[in-house]
Amino acid sequence: MISFTLNDQEVSVDVPEDMPVLWMLRDHLKMTGTKYGCGIALCGACTVHIDGKATRSCALPVSSIAGKSVTTIEGLASADQLHPVQQAWIDEQVPQCGYCQPGMIMTVAAFLEENPDPDDEAINRSITNICRCGTYPRIRKAIHRAAKA
Repeated sequence: MISFTLNDQEVSVDVPEDMPVLWMLRDHLKMTGTKYGCGIALCGACTVHIDGKATRSCALPVSSIAGKSVTTIEGLASADQLHPVQQAWIDEQVPQCGYCQPGMIMTVAAFLEENPDPDDEAINRSITNICRCGTYPRIRKAIHRAAKA
């Protein structure tokens, strides 16, 4: 059994210790907002927060999150209000297909915690998630909008 906090709730799962966090979240805890993209932690579709840090979960073993706090896209908003990044995504109409967006939003939310007023260079350097639809100009606008929120 591996115990951790998921979206502010204590949980325990009985899964192999080497199972990737992504598959434990999706298949065992039904947190399907976290997406599979590449399987080698490059594209960012699987990004969640672990103890507040944006982390790609597809290649991370479940054993590494024991006792830690995990936040998925399902837990980012408060009960009655979207997270500023989620709202900026809506306001700027960022998604096309939307598949990569949960991971992108999680990456940006953690990024803005550390860099609340980023310039374009900081965004280019830090936001490395891949969007096949190429909505990068809208993503950049949404990041700047969320930073001002």
